[in-house]
Amino acid sequence: MGFLNAYTFGFCEKRGFTQGQTWRWSLKEMVRTTGCNAIILPVCGWQDHTWSTVIDSVGPDVMSEEDVKNVCVLARELGLRVIIKAMVNCRDGYWRAYIRFFDNPVPVEPMWEDWFKSWENHVALTARMARDNRADMLCVGCEMVGTDHREAEWRALIRTVRSIYPGPITYNCDKYQEDRVTWWDAVDVISSSGYYPIDALDENLERIGRAAERAGRPFMFMECGCPSRKNSEYRPNDWRYGEGTDQEPQRAWYAAFTDAVKRHPFVRGVGWWDWSATRLYPEQAAMDNNGYCTYGKPANDLIRTLS
Repeated sequence: MGFLNAYTFGFCEKRGFTQGQTWRWSLKEMVRTTGCNAIILPVCGWQDHTWSTVIDSVGPDVMSEEDVKNVCVLARELGLRVIIKAMVNCRDGYWRAYIRFFDNPVPVEPMWEDWFKSWENHVALTARMARDNRADMLCVGCEMVGTDHREAEWRALIRTVRSIYPGPITYNCDKYQEDRVTWWDAVDVISSSGYYPIDALDENLERIGRAAERAGRPFMFMECGCPSRKNSEYRPNDWRYGEGTDQEPQRAWYAAFTDAVKRHPFVRGVGWWDWSATRLYPEQAAMDNNGYCTYGKPANDLIRTLS
């Protein structure tokens, strides 16, 4: 596949967000200022907590099929490739990586079978959106570390997805998990979240490269980035870490990361985290923003070096 320089767009947007106009301006600003050639559109379902077996795929907190269509249409007009990504979040604030159940079923306790049934329904819905909008790739999950060992269920889910969506499929494992997933042969592309410390980029890219070679699959970072906070370049996965806003750690991390990617040509794409559709701050307020988005910040120009 050609190199994908992508930005995640519209994370956790609510149903009907494309009825307004703000998202159109935001997407156009992303293209204008970053030069990205693709977007990653996350369709996020919700479950109440990490041991819930019911995933809400159609409630007011989940973008609609119409929203997905509207974003895809504008993205194509802007010359972007589109990756649609199935995700799930927990309403109690816990990270999806902690979703887990007893491996040996216990009566009256939540069961893997029930959760995977609900998750497969959400991914199948997302797959239909990807098919109907001719997405360039479909991602069937994100950072679901507690579920990764359930190989049989993941293989069954991917078989279902392939009966719906004809394009390439990936799964976004979490950082440090690239050489632990045992079912990479079931997908077409390996992807992961590349929130690695600035002083450990090369060693992790070399490890990931060996894992991709063993699996015989191309690799991309479905997520990567660093907040604008003091010392965040050493813990880029932790949006709460660091004291005070500081643009230099983000700039330094992006410079180091883009250089590392260039030194490791097995990496076939990056997906920066993340660009808001309806809550993007004004460009003139960028220096006061300590989040991941690079809009108006020194790191933004570094994204162009991968295009």
